[in-house]
Amino acid sequence: MAARAYWKGFLRLSLVSISVEVINAEDRKADVSFHQIHGPTGKRIHYTKTVDGVGEIDSKDIVSGYEIEKDVNVVLEPGEIDAVKLESKRTVELSHFVKLSEVDPRFVEQPYYVTPADEYAAEGYLVIREALRKTGTMGLGQLTASGREHLMGVLPLEDGLMMVRLRYAGEVRKSTQFFADLPKLKLDHEMVDLATALIERKEGRFKPELFEDHYETELRKLIARKNKGEKIVTEPEPEAPRGNVINLMDALRDSLKRGGGGGKDEKKPSPPARKAAAKRKPAARKAAPRRSKSK
Repeated sequence: MAARAYWKGFLRLSLVSISVEVINAEDRKADVSFHQIHGPTGKRIHYTKTVDGVGEIDSKDIVSGYEIEKDVNVVLEPGEIDAVKLESKRTVELSHFVKLSEVDPRFVEQPYYVTPADEYAAEGYLVIREALRKTGTMGLGQLTASGREHLMGVLPLEDGLMMVRLRYAGEVRKSTQFFADLPKLKLDHEMVDLATALIERKEGRFKPELFEDHYETELRKLIARKNKGEKIVTEPEPEAPRGNVINLMDALRDSLKRGGGGGKDEKKPSPPARKAAAKRKPAARKAAPRRSKSK
């Protein structure tokens, strides 16, 4: 079953405008979700909308309101909200372009797939994809959906295009308030080389399929046990692990000796690692100079 489009409209690059569909790339269908249940009867809990002094009301009588001061709201009918006219309701105009390496990951929020809406859009779609790929850039524009104008980035993905919803500048906290108190230490170059070698042994391609949501797996097992009538006994949580590095240099050396947990794809030590290892080898003894016999 084809996924329903999150948004339909046009993608514009200067005077080139193509019809596209935007589909949410995130799939949350397999997630374990709970309902609120009435314990004594086992039935689902339903929510009713009420008004003070009136009681339960009908959904058709609900309108949108913006509070301008305590208990004073400006009420807007659905048709009145539609009076907000923005080009980004129907068109994402790529007005700025940035190198992919320049995109701060803190600002990336939600992924989407972008597909041409019809056969007439295919050529322009592929041209934009190749131009973005050739320049190594992300195109920036804005899209209005769900009552808000979002900042969006468009970039090539495999044979097509993807779009990511980005955060605005004011939506990300400044890091300085969290990092300002970090101590200024002069680091031992050998320790940095050893840590670098450990990282390089585990370095590889990004493969999210190598990771599993263990919490969800165990939760499903627990649900199955409960469904079979098993009594669930909650065991006390183990104590939180504490830092076990007494001597950082020794810990790094031991980790490197044990292979760093790299597994089958473990890489050979990099030049910095070999250099660090060479530093650890005891220097060879120099041969004592021969004494010449006196005649």
